[in-house]
Amino acid sequence: MKRALPENKGRIYLDYAATTPVDHAVARAMRPYFGTRFGNAGSVHSFGQEAIAALDAARERIATALGADFREVIFTGSATEANNVVLRGVVKRFRELFPERTPELVVSSIEHESVLETCRDLERDGVAVRSVPVTREGVLDMRALKAALGPGTVLVSVMHANNEIGTVQPVREIADLVRTARGVSAFPLFHTDAVQAFQYLPCDPQATGADLITISAHKLYGPKGIGVLYARRELGAKRGTGTLTITSESALQPIITGGGQEFGLRSGTENVPLIVGAAEAIIRAAALRAREARRVGELRDVFWKKIRAAWPGAQLNGSIANRLPNNLNVWFPGRRAEELLIHLDRRGIAVSSGAACSARSLTPSYVIQALGFSRERARESVRFTLGRQTTTMELDKTARVLDEIKKKKH
Repeated sequence: MKRALPENKGRIYLDYAATTPVDHAVARAMRPYFGTRFGNAGSVHSFGQEAIAALDAARERIATALGADFREVIFTGSATEANNVVLRGVVKRFRELFPERTPELVVSSIEHESVLETCRDLERDGVAVRSVPVTREGVLDMRALKAALGPGTVLVSVMHANNEIGTVQPVREIADLVRTARGVSAFPLFHTDAVQAFQYLPCDPQATGADLITISAHKLYGPKGIGVLYARRELGAKRGTGTLTITSESALQPIITGGGQEFGLRSGTENVPLIVGAAEAIIRAAALRAREARRVGELRDVFWKKIRAAWPGAQLNGSIANRLPNNLNVWFPGRRAEELLIHLDRRGIAVSSGAACSARSLTPSYVIQALGFSRERARESVRFTLGRQTTTMELDKTARVLDEIKKKKH
């Protein structure tokens, strides 16, 4: 017999970096496209026309929010897929243009697994990958990045903010460095994974300087199963006496082929309900950004003081200054993260020990180890991430429970 799952009512959710509940307005926007407006956007009849109209409207809304062109917004099945489209698509295109050269990818040592694992796979296929270290506080070493750039560099991929420790990278500075390195070539391109950052920081092309930007709806109170990729339409650079102009369609080769949807970059019938939901979530996140950043930042800072009062030996992983306002990643010396997670969950409090993608494996965080800390510290660290529903009362209770756990014997 299957064990009944606990009711969520009265429970405290502090794992908003893993996923978020779907906003009621987002659910309302999607609902008609699961029912009466179910048409395929590729059909010419009225049902199809209704679907393509919704698809176009969603794309236009996102483009407007990003200050981008309509054709620069690409829908994928997830942010992981969007990252794969970027990494594999750029490499594939570069090899077509320059078959005699070895493509090189430059990434930070604390990227999401969807970037790092894809890089490992591409390495097995002959692609060179350079990993750039971060400081003890989790910020990219800019001198090391500059040294890593070479004539074969096709792409630099650095996440805007880390999913585990919340540290924010100087993406505009990185973009300027990449653009300088580009010189008379169309490469390297600059990609940033803005999945965690979008809710709290400006992530448009003007603010980041990025050529390619990944966004995920389910981290923004939208549905799971839908990712958004911004791909700058024109990437021009002087070459010799002429000018080489590369569009996003030609800078990226598709990794999923078929009917040529998404301007040829991602084939497959468009998932209209999720696309509509993603647009609504992105618009709402952008509108609430400044207010929510202030609110959760104030809550987070008070919560951190209470954690330290309850557990004086606790230490923060990553920078407190260059950090997302909703994130605390805390080292509790001498107490395994899984033990703390179980105790907290029994008291109705949901937190995590790191990335949701690797949580089941219980392996120590490679991100915390990349800061120069031990595997033991990585095993003893817990991530708390706040969100729209987080209240002072919830955080007060969590601090009290941590105090009780601290006083218990191992």
